[in-house]
Amino acid sequence: MITTKHLHELKQRNEKITVLTAYDASFTKHIEKAGVEVILVGDSLGMVLQGHDSTLPVTVDDMVYHTSMVARAREHALLITDLPYHSYLNKNQALENASRLINEAGADMVKLEGGGEVVSIAEYLIKNGIPVCGHLGLLPQSVNELGGYKVQGREQAAADKIFNDARALVDVGVEMIVLECIPQLLAKRISSEVDVITIGIGAGIDCSGQVLVLYDLLGITPGKRPKFSKDFLAELGTGKSMAAAIDAYVKAVKNLEFPTEAHSFN
Repeated sequence: MITTKHLHELKQRNEKITVLTAYDASFTKHIEKAGVEVILVGDSLGMVLQGHDSTLPVTVDDMVYHTSMVARAREHALLITDLPYHSYLNKNQALENASRLINEAGADMVKLEGGGEVVSIAEYLIKNGIPVCGHLGLLPQSVNELGGYKVQGREQAAADKIFNDARALVDVGVEMIVLECIPQLLAKRISSEVDVITIGIGAGIDCSGQVLVLYDLLGITPGKRPKFSKDFLAELGTGKSMAAAIDAYVKAVKNLEFPTEAHSFN
């Protein structure tokens, strides 16, 4: 079974880490076969599965249900699941919901969004035996406060805040942070100066690893595809399989062929 220790070893060897979302057992089997190191049961399921226009309506019960399906099929990958919107407003609520995702659903780690006041919640979970993954930059659960899905950290003050939030999360025991839609140079700074595994999505090639929403990778997400994503299935051409597309993603990340400048922000 892959652990954060294994991921730290990959980072030290400069080998990129691959992460994909999954929401059910069947896709999980294909992801496992491709050798993906980390599976994320993202609250993105609210948009790609449930048809909502944001992740905000997703519930803890939804996350338990989908994480359970993935956990039953998972064999080797580290399994992370999102704590959904308003499920960690205080320490006791966060611990109750995170415990469900770990003990009832079978996740190895929970992910929560933000810095600031969230740091104390992350610290409380870790002290109570719940491994935590952070998430900085574009925070889908705060899309209304951010004024939409926009690149974060372009101004110096905003960049400094994201960097300092990363250090604060690491100081309380967070070993992995997702960096979403931030300038490539900021992601490079965090990845090189903070002792943490960074997983980028729209954050450039210098992160420890990359994550994509599986449905974006396969070109089946309704509507406009985000700039930072890539339809690997379409690129392979007619007659190629879903499994081949997942394999192509893994190889592209490992060979430093994805993401390119076209999938990154300045």
